[in-house]
Amino acid sequence: QGLERTEHEGFGGGNTAWEEEKLSKYQHSETRLLEVLEGVCAPSDFACHQLLEQSEEHVEQWWFHERQQHPDFFQWLCVDRLMLCCPPGTYGPDCRSCAGGPRQPCSGNGRCDGDGTRHGTGLCVCSPGYGGPFCAECGDGYYEASRNKSHLVCAECYQACGRCTGPEDSSCLRCKRGWVLHEHRCIDIDECGTEMAHCRANQYCVNTEGSYECRDCSTACIGCMGAGPARCKKCNKGYWRDGAKCLDVDECASAEEPVCTGVQEVCENTEGSYRCVCARGHIRRDGQCVEDKPPDAPEKGFFDDVTDDEVVVLQQMFFGVMICALATLAAKGDMVFTAIFIGAVAAMAGYWLSDRSDRVLDGFMKGR
Repeated sequence: QGLERTEHEGFGGGNTAWEEEKLSKYQHSETRLLEVLEGVCAPSDFACHQLLEQSEEHVEQWWFHERQQHPDFFQWLCVDRLMLCCPPGTYGPDCRSCAGGPRQPCSGNGRCDGDGTRHGTGLCVCSPGYGGPFCAECGDGYYEASRNKSHLVCAECYQACGRCTGPEDSSCLRCKRGWVLHEHRCIDIDECGTEMAHCRANQYCVNTEGSYECRDCSTACIGCMGAGPARCKKCNKGYWRDGAKCLDVDECASAEEPVCTGVQEVCENTEGSYRCVCARGHIRRDGQCVEDKPPDAPEKGFFDDVTDDEVVVLQQMFFGVMICALATLAAKGDMVFTAIFIGAVAAMAGYWLSDRSDRVLDGFMKGR
């Protein structure tokens, strides 16, 4: 690919005539060889880089000395020198011809095992619809739609035919497994009506096109002849026969004595059996049915039921009593208590204003 890509390129300099005079023609130059080799392997392809490094001397020898005599680089390097490959249509250590010949292996209807390598068996692996050692015949379930000296076209038979002469259901020569030939037509075999079907004890047979299926019996049955509780051979435990059907036994209603004897337990009927559950309003705890009620709540404290508004009122009452006491002491002329009284009044006013500042400002702006 690199040789093809650089076929019509040059040195790319400003003075091509001088470059070709001094460096020889670009087509045969070392510059072109290096450009080709740089693009041979992908950056992450370690195996390619390793092979290229091992083959570097062979590549240079072909480039400078063997090109004219051996223009096929693949044949010269991969087949003749390194002996890693074989020409198309051949295989194995000695590059022998594939089955059907090297020009058209396997008649063009398959692939040769090991084609183009030093490995493989050379035998044909035919494409779907073809068979024979050289893939020159139609395989099972196919017929010759057309044939000439070099090509064969095989088309699919009717689905039941193993061999046929055409696509119609009346052109069968041999039938596939599960069918029987009758006047060139393949008739489905009902395996369920013969001894050909093999189902387990608690299954029944269902015929299908060319085969059969085994399906499980109803849970009401021990052995059955078809689907549902009306096709039972024998009723399973927990069921009773009513005419043709096997019906569920209600153990909770039919028992003479209670079947669930635990405290606050009741019987619940199920399909083919029953179970003991806790009565309504009860749950099972440690194997016993106990009343389903929330755990006892802790005793309330003295202030648990006090609301936020009541807390605010109590705070205001407390600060009011404190201010009155301080005012009484301040009236006696004690400067210390007078200062404390003034500070308390200021703090109370600040708290009151900060808590209601939005409403005070709104009222002031509206002249209230």
